[in-house]
Amino acid sequence: MGNLIKGLVAAAAITLATQAAHAQVANDSRLTTVLERGSLLCSGHNGSFLGFAEVDDKGNWKGVDIDLCRALAAGLFGKSEGHLEIVPISWAQRWPALQSGDIDVVIKVSGWTQSRDTELNLAYSRPYFIGAFQVMAHAKLGAKTVADLDGGTLCVGAGTSTERAAATYLESHDIEAELLTFENGDELRNSYYEGRCDGQVEWAPSLAAGRVDAPDGAESHVILPDVIALEAEGIIVPEGDPDWLDVQNWMLSSLWFAEMEGITSENVDDIRANPPSETVAKFLGVSPGYGDRLGLPNDWAYNMIKEVGNFAEIYDRNIGAGSPYNLPRGINALYNAGGVFYPMIVD
Repeated sequence: MGNLIKGLVAAAAITLATQAAHAQVANDSRLTTVLERGSLLCSGHNGSFLGFAEVDDKGNWKGVDIDLCRALAAGLFGKSEGHLEIVPISWAQRWPALQSGDIDVVIKVSGWTQSRDTELNLAYSRPYFIGAFQVMAHAKLGAKTVADLDGGTLCVGAGTSTERAAATYLESHDIEAELLTFENGDELRNSYYEGRCDGQVEWAPSLAAGRVDAPDGAESHVILPDVIALEAEGIIVPEGDPDWLDVQNWMLSSLWFAEMEGITSENVDDIRANPPSETVAKFLGVSPGYGDRLGLPNDWAYNMIKEVGNFAEIYDRNIGAGSPYNLPRGINALYNAGGVFYPMIVD
């Protein structure tokens, strides 16, 4: 009887392990919808959000967020070409577009706030960027701090957490300044450059990028040192869809894992042909499991890295040393390089 019980227990364990290795994706998951459609509808921008979502002179999308869209499409379908549509939307359109199905996911440097989390039926991935809100002002004004802009006007994006953070900061610091809001990022920047506003409130990386491209020269503008707020930016999906959210979290983790292991778009084929460990073999789809558990092909991470590279490659070419903006990675680096990000364990 003891041997029979042991045998039944072992058989049950094998059955559970097999089920766990091949995830069953819910029929009503956005993941199922996307896979059946054969294409991913990913958020773009109605204008340019420099370094993250912008259109080059040939009409091609580029930026950190665009590369994350490409990575996701490549993971789902093997490649993004023919399987990805970038849908231009304003900041205020993000949530209605996601909830209506006009887009499948919001990858648009969107901050994790309590109201969005609790009132809009949204679910957030792990953050993939930590950004500070600051103010860029016309150098000729001589402002040293935001308080020096008292009585002036500030340009800010409409319907954004930036707008709310700026309003709170002005109120709590007893600064009287008018906020002019704009739906379109290009209109916002142009209004500031044309002098309609004394300052522009924006995410610090975008301010630095905009200062580089200022029509009257970078020296005509100064980024004030006051940090209005810090914001964690994540990928957003509808609440109550754990299968789709899992894919977002493991996509980000995969990009960080590849960076930590030194796996790049240039060497991924060589490493896949001769994996240095069983963990890397599983990660790149040589051994089964890494995709099965998510309802994806086992080589999904390989396909992402092959197309867009690891997170360092994405950062560097869009906003880092390989870009015109040359923004230091700082807090957004991996933990072993002085930052706060780290991959989850591949087992």
